[in-house]
This record gives sequence, C-alpha cells and structure tokens, in this order.
Amino acid sequence: MGLVSKERAVWLAQRILPHEPALRAWLSRRAAGLEVDDIVQETYAILAGLAEVDHIRSPRNYMFEVAKSVVRQGLRRSPVVAFEALAEADGLQAPSNEPSPETVAADRQELGRVAALISALPPKCRQVFILRKVHGLSQKEIAGRLNLAESTVEKHVGKALAILTAKIGRGGTRRLESSTDREPTDTESIAPPSGERRRN
Repeated sequence: MGLVSKERAVWLAQRILPHEPALRAWLSRRAAGLEVDDIVQETYAILAGLAEVDHIRSPRNYMFEVAKSVVRQGLRRSPVVAFEALAEADGLQAPSNEPSPETVAADRQELGRVAALISALPPKCRQVFILRKVHGLSQKEIAGRLNLAESTVEKHVGKALAILTAKIGRGGTRRLESSTDREPTDTESIAPPSGERRRN
C-alpha cells in the first residue's frame, strides 16, 4: 500500500476499521483455505487506492463487496482449488444490516396485535392515548383539544397503559374487563383493570 492521504486515512479509520472484526468473522467461515489476514490487507489496499470515496453510501457493505472480490480472485489464482469452493465464492452474500424477512413479518404481526389492543380501548381513553403516544401532543394540548382537565388526560393515558400492559403480559388473549369500558369523569380516578389493583 503506497502513501495514503490524511483524508483517506481518516475515512478508513472512521468508516472501515470499525467493521473489520465483522469482516474477519465472516471471512473465517468463507475464505475456503485462503489467509484471512491477506484478504483483509488486500481489501484495505484497494480501499486506500480508490480515486474517490464520496460515492460510497455504505462503507461497510462496500468493504464486504471488495473482500468478496478479493476472495474470488484468490481462488481463481490458486493452483489447486475445489470447484465447489469457487462456485460458493461466486455466490457469497455479504451480511446485511437490514432485518430478515422473518423479522419483518414478526414485527408486522406484533404491530398489528398492538394496534388491535389499542383499538379495543374505551373510546375516550383510546383517543387520548393516540393523541399523546402516537401524535406526541402534550397533556395541555390534548386537554384543550378535547375540553378535558389535564388531570383527566393523565388518568386516561395511565389507564390505557395499565390495560395494554396487562393485555400484552397475558399474550393479548384476555377480554377487556367490562369495568374498563366506562369513561371516567374529571373528578374520578382511574383504577387499573380488574385483577390488576396494586396490593399495599
């Protein structure tokens, strides 16, 4: 590796070096007999020698792609290389930062479950909870919009959280208690759902 500009050295140190352990772990399972140190060194040399790096949006992914190319070249230059190893190298996939399809599907299912639980809240309680937790309005803003006392807004939010916590803790299978269906008044405190009262 020839002389590297100060800017490139900083870029390598900040944007590439932190991903080296992950690259080494990935290569140790896929280098097919090649020396991991040699691949990593060659990867750095290629990255240091690039004319520009401004176009690189994901340095981590770029680093893995360069290393993958180095592995392929190394296997092709090797006097004795198994055909299977070469075919496997051609199909190497760098690990992605993106969640797997399974994770995405599970997250969507969980989000749908939480949305259904929120929909099952008593109407005013649900309205206040959504304004506070989804839209991010302050208690004062919600009180003004819905013509409620701020203390009532706080009680609605507390009630919603108590109901959701109880439901989620039980897998969302328990029907909302009938006692939670009645809307509180400004002067009435909100008790947690039946069976959730705090023991003193």
